[in-house]
Amino acid sequence: MTRIAVTGARGRLGGQVCSLLDGHDGVEPVPLTRSVADYDDRPALARAFAGVDTLVLVSSDGESDRVLQHHLNVVGAAAAEGVGHVVLLSSVDADGDSPFCYARVNALTEAALAATDVGVTAVRASIFSEFFDSLVGLAAVDGEMRLPAADGRIGLVSRQDVGRVMAACALAPEPAAYDVTGPASLSMHEVAAAHGLTYVPVPEADFAAHLAGRETPWWSYAYTSMFASVREQRWDVVTDVVAELTGQPAVQLG
Repeated sequence: MTRIAVTGARGRLGGQVCSLLDGHDGVEPVPLTRSVADYDDRPALARAFAGVDTLVLVSSDGESDRVLQHHLNVVGAAAAEGVGHVVLLSSVDADGDSPFCYARVNALTEAALAATDVGVTAVRASIFSEFFDSLVGLAAVDGEMRLPAADGRIGLVSRQDVGRVMAACALAPEPAAYDVTGPASLSMHEVAAAHGLTYVPVPEADFAAHLAGRETPWWSYAYTSMFASVREQRWDVVTDVVAELTGQPAVQLG
């Protein structure tokens, strides 16, 4: 029996992965929540990982330095407990030189895992379409989608597709790395049109001012840093990985 632990099992992505693994012959899903394996509690993580063959690491959340520490705690505990394979949720933009705050987190998490003896499959997802929908709603004013994205393009991917890929990778024995995107790289004009809006590029400072009072300072910074990476075309990526690994085509926005 292969024991596959999944962090964030009460969340939408972790819960989906657990559901997809449940019922597979020879597989025992091990749902992990913070009440059992808190990212800040190394002894609890070690206990949770004892006897685990594969770990699906769904990202922590919050400020980037805290998220990185959580990930390093998980990596250390997994390596110490002899976990053989980690399926890591990373991002297409996993680069320490990126302006996006979480790109550095993902790059350093991948590097920490690479320094261990653990086999690693990096699921480098594009920006979730569901998340981007919420930003579109936040940025919509008088029929316009006002974002500091310039002419950036994004291969938006559905959370459901990422979950299906992560479950497939957890069942596969060989470590790998995949860029996981939607079926098309979309312009901001196309994204806006799918929401019945017109895209109007705005300066970063204007977007930050619009967010004041609507978001915390941290999330305002995180969003603006993400759009800085969008302007650098770091998300202009399209792959067939969803279909390749799951046998079903990726969801198209709109």
